[in-house]
Amino acid sequence: MDQQAILDKITTVMAELFDLDPSKLTPEVRFEDLELTSLDALDLVAELQALTGRRVAQGRLRDVRTIGDMVSLVQSQLAQGDRA
Repeated sequence: MDQQAILDKITTVMAELFDLDPSKLTPEVRFEDLELTSLDALDLVAELQALTGRRVAQGRLRDVRTIGDMVSLVQSQLAQGDRA
């Protein structure tokens, strides 16, 4: 799965979960600017795990600040082949 496909999935999930305008969900957008809580982040991770069938390592979430960071994390996890 390439970066654009991952970005599309993430923005679709975020738009649906958090009632956000998908056109404003760019790689540069910071999660704090979207006023998402830590519980929202957990919901997002659960959805991404369900969509990709891959486990997102909790320790790696500390450095995720933007949508682009989340794309990179998911892409890395898929490349490593970590299963949920």
